Amino acid sequence: MMPTLSQLIVWIAVGLIGGTLAGYAITWHKAGFGIWRNAALGLVGALVGGFLFRLLGLFPNLDRISISLRDVVAAFIGSLIVLLAIWAWDKFGK
Repeated sequence: MMPTLSQLIVWIAVGLIGGTLAGYAITWHKAGFGIWRNAALGLVGALVGGFLFRLLGLFPNLDRISISLRDVVAAFIGSLIVLLAIWAWDKFGK
């Protein structure tokens, strides 16, 4: 089931928040990875998390709000998954 354009826009907006939270959670610095890296991480994380949450049917009742808690959680989890993939690539891919 493909997301609608409005859902993609919400994922992008919420992704910025998710990327900042993930950057902070990993680095423990207020700036995280910096504004542009946090934004990129959040955008990719929001897409990854959004697709995974829809595919797996996780927290279906949280998306009753336009920008929902489900979207923030999905962006945060998706950002952490992206960071884990980058870490694994750096550690084992070279």
